[in-house]
Amino acid sequence: MRVERNLKKMNNSDYRFCVAPMMDWTDPHERYFLRLISRRARLYTEMVTTGAVIFGDRNRFLAFSAEEHPVALQLGGSNPRDMALCARLGEDAGFDEINVNVGCPSDRVQAGRFGACLMREPRLVAECINEMRARVSIPVTVKCRIGVDRSDSYEELCEFTQQISDAGCEVLIVHARKAWLSGLSPKENREIPPLNYPRVYELKRQFPELTVVINGGITTLDEAACHLFQVDGVMVGRAAYQNPWSLQAVDARIFGDSWAPVSRWDVLDSYKSYIGRQLESGVPLKRLARHLLGLFQGQPGARIWRRTLSECAFRSGAGMDALEAAERSMDPFRKSGIESVVDPSPSTLLTA
Repeated sequence: MRVERNLKKMNNSDYRFCVAPMMDWTDPHERYFLRLISRRARLYTEMVTTGAVIFGDRNRFLAFSAEEHPVALQLGGSNPRDMALCARLGEDAGFDEINVNVGCPSDRVQAGRFGACLMREPRLVAECINEMRARVSIPVTVKCRIGVDRSDSYEELCEFTQQISDAGCEVLIVHARKAWLSGLSPKENREIPPLNYPRVYELKRQFPELTVVINGGITTLDEAACHLFQVDGVMVGRAAYQNPWSLQAVDARIFGDSWAPVSRWDVLDSYKSYIGRQLESGVPLKRLARHLLGLFQGQPGARIWRRTLSECAFRSGAGMDALEAAERSMDPFRKSGIESVVDPSPSTLLTA
């Protein structure tokens, strides 16, 4: 029997647009930066293992800024008690959601018995959810694939979904590709297995009470809007990282909000204030500046911006002067007014 605390009411509109958890990319600095571009996109941490939270530097792994909300903590693990403990620690730290990683196909993740290999063990995933729900009041969600290896029938996906739904999972994020757990690298697993969006649509029809978020291969806001006729939300990954300014139309297009950042330069100015504070606390500039590489993607001068930023800001001991040098490299384009400061097109590219 599932024992629950007083659960916070979930609104599935909160999941209409999400930015995927990405190892080495969606760290606290990236999430702060993206929040300057979209106030409504739901953000996710890099995957954090239960072992890292329990035995490692907990303050570092659970760190985030108040400005990041709504933000979810993604956990990797398969021991129900450990998952429940880490979920509670995540809630105590202030996260809005705990997401269980059942989608990562890497060898390292499989060796730890979490990630996509857990799709073969729906009972264990359900047990984890049950234990976690008993310890937290925030949503416990799952991110998975449509199948793994030869276990990729629609019936198996439905059985997995039924068991985690019965355990109390109300939000399922589905990468619309299967995962090959041997023979393909994580990068190849993002590209080679074919996308099967109709299978995710059918899953939503079969589980109408479940909030279903679709992930995989989504590159424009037009595509995102089309998916929203079939499912409750969309999740984008590397496209949002490589071209972060693409998120500037998300709040208006996806959520119907009137707010939008004025220009890339305004976002840069705000992020510079954050960088200054982080530098004072000892964070190297390269860890902060790397998230800016794609800010001018698709714009005149973008290549010069990336080159100058890489050459100056990634040096050991670099400070604000390095960032200012990168800004100066864009002066000819900024002063000429060539830059398209706000993309008026509703089909804003997530890749360029």
